[in-house]
Amino acid sequence: MAGAPRPAVALTLGDPAGIGPELIAKLIARGELMRQAHVVVVGDRWVWEDGQRVAGTRTALHEVASIADARAWAERAREEPGIPCFCAIETVRPEEITRAVANAAGGASVLRALRTCLDAARAGEVDALCFAPLNKLAMKQAGLKFPDELHFFADYLGVRGYVCELNVLEGLWTTRVTSHIPLKDVAGTLSRERIKDAARLLHRSLRAAGVARPRIAVAGLNPHAGEGGTCGREELDIIAPAIHEAGAEGVPMDGPFPADTIFLRALAGLYDGILTMYHDQGQIALKLMGFDRGVTVQGGLPVPITTPAHGTAFDIAGQNKASVEALSRAFGIACRMAASAAQRGFTSGSS
Repeated sequence: MAGAPRPAVALTLGDPAGIGPELIAKLIARGELMRQAHVVVVGDRWVWEDGQRVAGTRTALHEVASIADARAWAERAREEPGIPCFCAIETVRPEEITRAVANAAGGASVLRALRTCLDAARAGEVDALCFAPLNKLAMKQAGLKFPDELHFFADYLGVRGYVCELNVLEGLWTTRVTSHIPLKDVAGTLSRERIKDAARLLHRSLRAAGVARPRIAVAGLNPHAGEGGTCGREELDIIAPAIHEAGAEGVPMDGPFPADTIFLRALAGLYDGILTMYHDQGQIALKLMGFDRGVTVQGGLPVPITTPAHGTAFDIAGQNKASVEALSRAFGIACRMAASAAQRGFTSGSS
């Protein structure tokens, strides 16, 4: 919407041993991108400076004492649009970190920065969060009791409804009915209600990203989408009925389609989103299509939270080889979803 206020977006530096700090430095150096939002970088001063050193950038930020001060300053400084703020917090000392090594100190640093930003989101001081790559092992070494960051976010924000990651590559969004569970447990976990929950989330998120009438395709579970029951009955007994029920509720979808051809339909421009039954059905296809451009959206939360789909890339950390493309796209999605939330009263956790 023309003339709408820019959203406030917090950026975190990610695991200090990985590529996150240098990626944030490269992102901030793209001044034209910063005009999409009021940006505040949250993290340790030495980590930010190290990221700039590795990236070969030197971008001036406006220093603030708190995230709340960042938004207030940005809204006052209308003559200087696009200048990000920096909110320094102390989470880890340089001697506690070894480049390219996951440890508890790095994981604790990530958790502290994320909690600071989540508190700001709850207080209405930021509209979205985009975080640089973190390391799940390091976070679990630091005491994380959840399988992944999404469930940490949900617990911290008090979300009790359905949550799931969404993966985005350019204009194609995907999510799955089951996620980080053993493959042997997938069929027994499927249900009509879980499929409808995932469908609602995908439909809602596409609309928040600006797709007025989302076109969604659903993958089958079995080879050839069950081939009429000869390769399994989940398509007949669970998936197809869920598609019908979701359509009656205002979430239209097509399928189930065989998983080995469904992405060809999306590449042909027929669909905006794909709902898969388990993790690798979508992830393998998306990462083959564009590993260095993919984005993960933390779905089902009351605030947009995004990150690159790739990890901390310890093998190239500190070498200035990391591409900022995925982070740039993650930042752009966070800005669009936050602006949509402000304009339409949307929250990604709404029904």
